Amino acid sequence: MGKTRKILPVKLITGFIFKEERILKKAETLLKKYYGEIDFESQALDFIHSDYYEEEFGKGLKRKFISFKKLIPPQNLPKIKITANQIENKLSRGPSRLINIDPGYLDMAKLVLASTKDYYHRIYLDKSIFAEITLFYRGKTFTPWEWTYPDYRTPEYIAIFNAIRENYAAQVK
Repeated sequence: MGKTRKILPVKLITGFIFKEERILKKAETLLKKYYGEIDFESQALDFIHSDYYEEEFGKGLKRKFISFKKLIPPQNLPKIKITANQIENKLSRGPSRLINIDPGYLDMAKLVLASTKDYYHRIYLDKSIFAEITLFYRGKTFTPWEWTYPDYRTPEYIAIFNAIRENYAAQVK
């Protein structure tokens, strides 16, 4: 029989899809009020791997990732996703969002994203929130699954998550 053990806290990350830099800055400010200091910021990358958000946000979208210095218990992910959705709504213009906020976490073995959408590769957590293991760590780098979104498969994104993982490794050793 396996024995239970204490679970290490994980590294909270957040991805943004946005068009207007000022909306991104407002979202980051609101998230900092909840989760504290940001310890990693990627550059804003062109979001060119899907047109899923263009009808709502328009063309010329960007993607950016941040991570937070303070580690979190992994079971907090549903609450964090709900908070992210509330921030999206707060920053909306009428029925249209101006930013998409995708929280998740990484640990030494994987990158997990929160979602409100169920699918065969997602596990229900709580409060209508699901978890997806988007990348796994093998051979000194993050590696995609067959279901991993196209943008998360790119060398640029994987380099970002490898860098955040290095920060996390220093925190938990």
